[in-house]
Amino acid sequence: MSKLVKSAAELIAMARAELKAHDSDCPDGIEITILRNEGSWEFRTSADQATIARPGYPECVAMIVQIGDHLSKQYDVKD
Repeated sequence: MSKLVKSAAELIAMARAELKAHDSDCPDGIEITILRNEGSWEFRTSADQATIARPGYPECVAMIVQIGDHLSKQYDVKD
């Protein structure tokens, strides 16, 4: 069974919506990008030092990774 295809922007928007649905208290300033790897993909995060130092940052990154794992099993990324 083939996966549905979404753009990177759509997948990132889905991740942000899921973060809000989980009522997570993620600090502003976390950038989410998609890293493609041999037919698969995963979310990567980046932030400035001030954002990284905020409470809840590590938990938020962990949640983004989990969301990406879940979404990558359902969706491929458009080229």
